[in-house]
This record gives sequence, C-alpha cells and structure tokens, in this order.
Amino acid sequence: MSNHHIFSNVRGDLASGLVVFLIALPLCLGIALASGAPLFSGIVSGVIGGILVGFFSNSALSVTGPAAGLTAIVLTAITDLGGFDIFLVAVILAGLLQIGLGFLRAGSFSNYFPTSVIEGMLAAIGIIIILKQIPHAFGHDVDNEGDFFFIEKSGHTTFDTLIESINHIHLGSLIIALLSLAILITWDKVPALKKLKVIPGALVVVIVSILLNEFFIQTNSVLAIITENHLVNLPSFTEIKEGFALPNFGALTNSKVWSVAATIAVVASIETLLCIEATDKLDPYKRYTDTNRELKAQGIGNIVSGLLGGLPMTSVVVRSSANINSGGRTKLATIFHGFLLIVFALSIPFILNKIPLAALAAVLLMVGYKLAKPSVFIHLWKNGFSQFIPFVVTVVAVVGIDLLKGVAIGLGVSIMFILYQNLKIAYSFKKESFHDGDVITIKLAQEVSFLNKAAIKSTLGNIPEKSKLIIDASNTKYIDFDVVEMIKDFRNVKAVDKEIDLTLKGFKEVYNLENTEFKHVKIKDSKEEEIKI
Repeated sequence: MSNHHIFSNVRGDLASGLVVFLIALPLCLGIALASGAPLFSGIVSGVIGGILVGFFSNSALSVTGPAAGLTAIVLTAITDLGGFDIFLVAVILAGLLQIGLGFLRAGSFSNYFPTSVIEGMLAAIGIIIILKQIPHAFGHDVDNEGDFFFIEKSGHTTFDTLIESINHIHLGSLIIALLSLAILITWDKVPALKKLKVIPGALVVVIVSILLNEFFIQTNSVLAIITENHLVNLPSFTEIKEGFALPNFGALTNSKVWSVAATIAVVASIETLLCIEATDKLDPYKRYTDTNRELKAQGIGNIVSGLLGGLPMTSVVVRSSANINSGGRTKLATIFHGFLLIVFALSIPFILNKIPLAALAAVLLMVGYKLAKPSVFIHLWKNGFSQFIPFVVTVVAVVGIDLLKGVAIGLGVSIMFILYQNLKIAYSFKKESFHDGDVITIKLAQEVSFLNKAAIKSTLGNIPEKSKLIIDASNTKYIDFDVVEMIKDFRNVKAVDKEIDLTLKGFKEVYNLENTEFKHVKIKDSKEEEIKI
C-alpha cells in the first residue's frame, strides 16, 4: 500500500476501530474506577483520545486514552487536592505543559530508547496482559480491572490473584473464554474464512458470547453468567449525570495543583513517547511518527479532557497493538473507536452490559500473545548478549515493578553494555614476532574518549620490558585530552623506565570532534624530534 491517506483502508480501519472500542470500553471504566474518579471520566478521556488526539496526531496507528500507568498518580492527586474538580485543573495545566514540550522539541528524546529496551517493554506488556486476563477467563473477576501493576491495589500480587483464580473458576466463563479463543485462532488461520475478514474476529466473539450466555440464562443453566462483576458494567445515564464534574479554576493559585500538573505532564509524555516508539516498530509499513507533534496533540487532548471532566491520557500500547493486529492502517481506526465509545456508551449500554468479561479476556489474551511470542525472545537471543540481556532485564523489571521504572532499569543495563562495547573497540592489539624480537602494535580507533582511558592505561601497563611498541593513530580523528596526557606520561616515564622502544605513528596536531573545542597538545619523542598529538 503506497498511499496511506485516512480513507485508503476504510473497511479494515472500521473493523479494527470496532475491536479497539470493545477492548477500550472496559479499560476506560476500569482505569477510572482504579483512579478513584467518576466512571464516566474514563469514557470522556477515551472519546477525546480517539477523536481529537487521533485527528491532530500524525501517528497512523497509535490509540490514545486513559492509561493504567497514571492510576496511582491520579488516585493520590485527587485525595491530596481534595476533589476531582480541582484535579481537572491540573489535567488542563498538564496539557499546556505538554504543548510547551512539543514546541521545545522534547519528542526527540524517544530517539534514545534502544531497540532491545522497546522490544522488552512490548514483550513485558504482553506478559502482563496474559497474567491479568487469565483470572477473567476463569471467571474470577476481582476488582482489579484498571490495575496494571504487579502489586495490585488490593495488596495482592498478580501471581496471588492468578493462583486464587484457580479456586474460583466459573465454568460458564471458562467455556466462553475457550470458545472465544478457538474462534479467534480459527478466524486467523482457516483460509475458508478469508471472505469474512471484513468482520473482525473480536466482534464474532462478542456476539457468540452474548448469545451463548443468553442461552445459559434462558435454560436456567448453572453455566449462566448473571452477576454484574462478570459482565461489562456501564453506568446508567443517571449515574453519569451525578458523577459529572467540571474544573474548579479557583484552584489555579494552589501550588499543589501545579506540582501535580508537572508530574502528569512528564509521566504522560514519557509513556506516550515509549508507546509511539513501540507502535512505530510494530507498524507493518514502518512509518515514523513526528514525536514533537504527538506531544502537542496529547497536550490538546488533555486540555479538552480536563475541561470536560475526563482523566489524563497517553498513547496506550495495548489498544495500539490491538489496532495493528486487527488490520488498522490509518488514523480512521482510532477516530472511529472514539465515536463508538460515545455513541454506544450513551445509547445502548443495556446491550454492552451483556458482554461477558471472559470474552474480552480472550481478545486481550491474543493481543498479549502476539506481543510476547516465543519468536521475539529467540530473535533477541540470536542478536547476542548485548541485546538479549537488556531485553530480558526490561521484561522482568516492567512485569515485576511498573512500566517507567522497568524501562529505566532496562535503559541503565543497555547503557552499561554500550559503555562496555565502547571500551572494547578503543583499540586493536597485535603482536608480531621477528628475528630481532617481538613488535607490539596498538592501533587506536577512529574516536578515543575518556571512557577508553582505563582500558588503554591497563594495556600499556602490561607491556613487557625492552619491548618494541608502536601506538598507531593513523585512522584516529579524535583523542580525548585525558588519553593524550596519559600517552605523554607513558612515553616520558614508563617507557623510559622499562626500556621500551616506543614509536608514535600517525598522531596529528589537531583532533577535532564536531561540536568539540580544538585541542593542541605537543610532546617530543626520545630523539627530540617533535611529535604532535
């Protein structure tokens, strides 16, 4: 597909938007619940994230909405500020700050995320989705819908809930989950169903699950799913009106509001940049998103969300990857999902409230599997330890702690490997044997920084007495001042003491690295002939 304008893939995008809507609906409600905010605030955020951010962003595939990663911040802020209406002012200010970050070109920060860390983040999110959705597939729908962390708000860990769910299996939910998985797998694999690809498998799953559960109910089967906690639970219009809030601009003079706004702006921006980088990596057409424009779009979204009583938002990996897996290829999918959220949530909640959570769990289990497939781990393993270890560390840290801290840890490990590789390539070492003795050649790399000083110093210190040594800088464009001084000290003291026959080859007068000051350093060799370093 050479043309990617918004109407170039209408059927696929509308079908994908429907799937994203089905996934986003319970997540919007669950995140609002976990954040201690009115339920409808999650829907408001999802609608604005889909329609408004979808329109202003130039990301073809990213889906924006309320994010699980912000729940702890939102929950604490609402309590500390003394009301949701005051918190909304912080959301508006956070949006203004994000627009400022966009104009400051802070989006370029995403270019510094290593591939191994992004891959690890995606795989970790896939694993988290699987771990979080298995209890729902079993019918153990505890109050953790918006909880995306290993330590849940109940105080239990994800594994506690997982083990606990085995003792609380609802057979009807399990049957629906297994049947839903079978439909989704078949929908992707069976060639005979290709003509039906315009109908997303997730929609078939939802329809079949509703019909099957209605059959269980009508036949008074013990398999019937009838309690609200096992079904999608949209608020009624009366509940929506009662929970609706608008910002209290009298709080603008409250310093705490500004502090919360700065926290939301920074965390939401980092999560968005991570998601954009990950989504671009998943994009089958390998398009690149203007991250500075994305920050501005997110800022506009948060301003409008705060004005209309919504939660703060970010670009979200779960919904974005579901969009890609369901055939979404342009912005039409995310915009359409936003329209569906507002239309269906207000007009036919009684139908949506019949959807078993087990069916949606099956859809998310497939999304999680595609993010954390074994082939991903095998691919990183084949790329060597310098890629595989940061990848695995990121996976473990994100699953065990949370997204931002996990990525920070993975980034730290990746930087350690970069420094290690940098130390290794500072020079090459060659020893040749001749009739009059051995000749050792140390050939310096194209760039030698202060990070290479320790390795070069150690090597020079181990040169045996009365050796012939050549330090070759013929291909070197830059040597750090500290390294130059160390070579001077070695030549003037150590080489003389150990009677080493030292030759300095190819050293230039000026070593210039772009955006670095010129350095002129001169030394003389043992024959009083001037050598310039």
